[in-house]
Amino acid sequence: MFYHDSKLQYEVKVEKPDPMFAKLLQQAIGGIEGEIRVCLQYLFQAWGARGPQKYRDMLMETGTEEIAHIEMLATAVALNLEGAPNETKDEMAADSPIIEAIMGGANPRHYLSSGMAALAADSNGVPFNGSWVVGSGNLAADMYANVMAESTGRVLATRLWQATNDKGMKDMLAFLIARDTMRQNQWLAVLEELGGLKGVHPIPNSFPQEQENHEFNYKFVSTKISPDKDGNAPAAEGRWSSGESIDGKGEFTTEKAAPLGGMPDLAPPRPEGFAQQEQMKGDDDNFIKSVFRNL
Repeated sequence: MFYHDSKLQYEVKVEKPDPMFAKLLQQAIGGIEGEIRVCLQYLFQAWGARGPQKYRDMLMETGTEEIAHIEMLATAVALNLEGAPNETKDEMAADSPIIEAIMGGANPRHYLSSGMAALAADSNGVPFNGSWVVGSGNLAADMYANVMAESTGRVLATRLWQATNDKGMKDMLAFLIARDTMRQNQWLAVLEELGGLKGVHPIPNSFPQEQENHEFNYKFVSTKISPDKDGNAPAAEGRWSSGESIDGKGEFTTEKAAPLGGMPDLAPPRPEGFAQQEQMKGDDDNFIKSVFRNL
C-alpha cells in the first residue's frame, strides 16, 4: 500500500522557464538512466524478494522515495514549460512563445500530447522501456545492477546540472545528485554485509564451483591479433591478468584465444521453412515434394 503527501520531497523552483531544458529533463524521468527505471527496479526487486525481510523493506522504502523524485522532475518540466525565455520573447514577435521554442528544438509533444507537462519518455520522446528494469531474484546480482543504475543516473544528473544556469534547477539537481551518492553507497553496503568481494563472488555463490570448468574460470582469454608498433600483439595486462582472483578462490592467468571446437554442422533447412532449393541439396526429394504437397 502506498500513501501520498501533497508536498514535494524537496523544493523545486525555476527562475527562468526554459522549454529546451524541460526536454533535457525528460531523460532523467523516462530515459534508461532515469528515475522511472530505478523506481520500478527497486519496487519489482522488493515485490519478488525472498529471504531476510529487511532487504525487502529497504527496497520498498527506496523505490517509494524514487516516486518522489519522479514527481520533482515532472514538476520541474511543467515549470520550465510555463513560458519561453525572455530572450525569445524579445527577439521573436510571436503569438505563442512555446511554438517558437518548439521550432528551436524543444519537445513538441510537451505541447501537443501533454498540455505543457512531463511525459513518461526520454529526451528524444521515446517511451520508457520496461525491459531496462532488472530484478533477477539474486540479491547480490541485483545490488550490482542497482549500483550501475545509480552510477549512470548520477552521471546524467551532473550533466544536467552543468547544462543549466538556473539556480533553482541547479539546487534541485544537487539534491538528486546527493541522493544518487547515497544510493551507490547503500547498495555497496548491502554487498559488504553479504560478505564483500570474497563472500559474494562468484555470483551466484550458491552454485558449486566444482561444477565449473576449472581450466577457464580464472583465465583471461586474449582475442587481440592487431600488432603494436613493434609488430607484437600482447594481451592487455592488469589486475585481471595475474595474481590472486578478486574472490580469493583462484589465480588469474592469461592465454591467447584459440578455437577449441570444430566447424558448426547444421542440418539442412526444413522445406516448410521455404529456403531456396539450392540450400536443400542432399534432402530426400520425395520427402520435400510430399511436404510441399501438404502445405
